[in-house]
Amino acid sequence: MGGVNPVSPAAAPDWLAALAPDRAPPPPGWWPPAPGWWILIGLVAAALVGTAIWFWWRRRSGRSLRGAALRELRRLEGGSDAELAAGVEHLLRRYAIARHGRSAVAGLSGAVWLEFLAREGPPEQAVLWRGDGGRALLQAAYGGGVSEHMGGSGRASWITAARAFVNWKPPRAKRQDRQERQQPPPEPSR
Repeated sequence: MGGVNPVSPAAAPDWLAALAPDRAPPPPGWWPPAPGWWILIGLVAAALVGTAIWFWWRRRSGRSLRGAALRELRRLEGGSDAELAAGVEHLLRRYAIARHGRSAVAGLSGAVWLEFLAREGPPEQAVLWRGDGGRALLQAAYGGGVSEHMGGSGRASWITAARAFVNWKPPRAKRQDRQERQQPPPEPSR
């Protein structure tokens, strides 16, 4: 008949013995990493490059602001006393707004503005801003004319004080205090 011949178990070859021995594949190596690790490495590298660019740009923009202010100050030196006073006052105000923020500077005027210049600028120039030199600058800037006792020394002291204010970098602790002042106070817990 054309059927399957049953093979007796004793006559069956040992098929399992003929198979290769059980071996596990070698453990995967650490290189090359899986695609997820490549993505993570790329994100970390992009974050580091982005942070470096941000710090570089921030530092460069601070220098360019200072450089632009100093160039404008040199340009102002050639004008009359009234033009110089108005130009220096406006330059200092624009520089202070750019450096300290509009909310901290824009509303200041008169003696409060001069006190701000004395407090945020170099300590050696504070006497000028708090004294006759600061009042004479504001008086001349807003059409009051230059005081007779100031004369040429007022002009030179305004330029020197403005240049010192623009070049001033406060100590680290003072910068942190200023940042803390600009942050809103925490709300009281109830």
